[in-house]
Amino acid sequence: MSTAIAFDTYVFVKKLKDAGMPEEQARILAETHTELIEERLATKRDLKELETNLQRDIEFVRRDVKEMELRLMIRLGGIQAASIAIVAALVKLL
Repeated sequence: MSTAIAFDTYVFVKKLKDAGMPEEQARILAETHTELIEERLATKRDLKELETNLQRDIEFVRRDVKEMELRLMIRLGGIQAASIAIVAALVKLL
């Protein structure tokens, strides 16, 4: 994930201190929150990039499926032609 999310640790620490939390504890909590935000949250840009990649991959799969369908139809046609030839040969023998 490439885009940083803005998290104002100074304001966060100040609010915690104003609420009665010791400064050291507030700073550690701010650092922990910053790490979690940077490592685990996805931005809209991250999600858009994933969506674009997923759409591209889906298109590749669609093309592959179409190619496989065409190959299967050709193979099935060959099997049908062979079956008809075998039946015709058996009819002549009988």
